[in-house]
Amino acid sequence: MDKLVDNFMMYLKIERRLSANTLEAYGKDLSRFISVLGGVAPDTLTREHFEKYITSIAADLSPRSVSRNISAVRTFFKFLVSENIIKTNPLRLFDGPHFGRSLPKFLSIEEVDRLLGSPNPVTPKGLRDKAMLELLYATGLRVSELIAVKITQVNLERGFVRIMGKGSKERVVPMGDKAINAIKDYLKSGRGKFVKTKTESFLFLNNNGTAMTRQGFWKNIRNYGLISGISTEISPHVLRHSFATHLLEGGADLRAVQMMLGHADITTTQIYTHVSRKRLIDLHKKCHPRP
Repeated sequence: MDKLVDNFMMYLKIERRLSANTLEAYGKDLSRFISVLGGVAPDTLTREHFEKYITSIAADLSPRSVSRNISAVRTFFKFLVSENIIKTNPLRLFDGPHFGRSLPKFLSIEEVDRLLGSPNPVTPKGLRDKAMLELLYATGLRVSELIAVKITQVNLERGFVRIMGKGSKERVVPMGDKAINAIKDYLKSGRGKFVKTKTESFLFLNNNGTAMTRQGFWKNIRNYGLISGISTEISPHVLRHSFATHLLEGGADLRAVQMMLGHADITTTQIYTHVSRKRLIDLHKKCHPRP
């Protein structure tokens, strides 16, 4: 089955043009599947085999990770059918367990202000981190998109950033004055301290003079969360969630938020409407004289 998985991964990379991170996730999920059921031929798999697989991974993984594993295996078997490697998809009648979708974590506007005010603006590192945090909250970028931004993709005069998102789909996202000014300050007094070669085109650089890494930025944002005294565990995605939630609470159109986030399906964006409704209900219970 290893050869079939290799062919599938090549299909995802070349035909579907999935990102490196998504490919890595598919690879891990299918490796886990093979470790459990690798000795069974694809055309002989039964419902009992899949139930065994799910039982074996459910003890160690979160419900969300289990759902992702099932999705990866489903996609793999659809590929096998499309390539005429097997005649029918053994998962076509397999529903699998259903897990409730958890609401995304987000910060209050006051918490965002504290977080974005944490970097020290008199140091190159502080200027860089301030610009990264401001841009992330202003645009809702994925962390992979943020660290990949090049200087040529940012238009500070017109106030937008051009992003190449998942599936190599390009989108243009506006940003406000605070993000624009933070990036200008970083370019003027911060970025030059990190530059090692004049040919480096990435906007945000680390101490090696190369593009900031996911791990490096994740570590930085977590530290700023501790400095600002925020109890919620901070990650780049929490700011992305906060961006979407605050826009919708402010009256933004759902389709516009979908476009800015780069969601292919609006149902992915709709989860933020549940967050907003839940917050309104909680606010009503807390503030109304007859809750």
